[in-house]
Amino acid sequence: MSAHHYEVALFGEFFAKDLKPVLNRITLHSESSQPMHTREVVFEPIDAISQRDSGNEPVLLRAKKDMTDPEAEWILYSYLKPESVRVHHEATIRPWATVNVMGDALSFACALGYIRRSQIYKRGFSFRKGQLVIQMFQQEHVDPKTQQPIPAHADTLWEVEVKTASPVRNTQETPLSHSVDAVLEVQLLMKGLLDLRRQDV
Repeated sequence: MSAHHYEVALFGEFFAKDLKPVLNRITLHSESSQPMHTREVVFEPIDAISQRDSGNEPVLLRAKKDMTDPEAEWILYSYLKPESVRVHHEATIRPWATVNVMGDALSFACALGYIRRSQIYKRGFSFRKGQLVIQMFQQEHVDPKTQQPIPAHADTLWEVEVKTASPVRNTQETPLSHSVDAVLEVQLLMKGLLDLRRQDV
């Protein structure tokens, strides 16, 4: 058994006109919901280009902050390459490492030898269903002058991520298959309204 922690996830998207029925169905099958507004900054290693040139995919570092909580700290996390589709064809399963950072996570990432590649804000709703978190959001772009989010256009596509709320270990007590079954249950619940699928990112 691997000592890695994993995230198990499915992804989907829908048009703004379908917001109400999708929202209603997810709300019906969730235990709780709350507004979601996060800022995410993606970093790549300084030598990312030479890594890609030599055939390696660099490990990206992500910094995330909950904008709905003034006291929220940054969380730094990193995904490794998703497990092969031959091994897990039903859901995206990727090794996941996470660390809470006190203070300035962005400077900390730079000190580790990373440079900022992009940043986005996500605004929408977050739901809990057992061990899963279901996030439903529109991406907001950043005003280059003020660095503040620009509200998404009404017609902006909504994105959905159904995933394990915290990293899971693949052990005999908690096999990954339990988490896969949980995300597939949501896939089935949303059938006909929202197509949730595996993706390699």
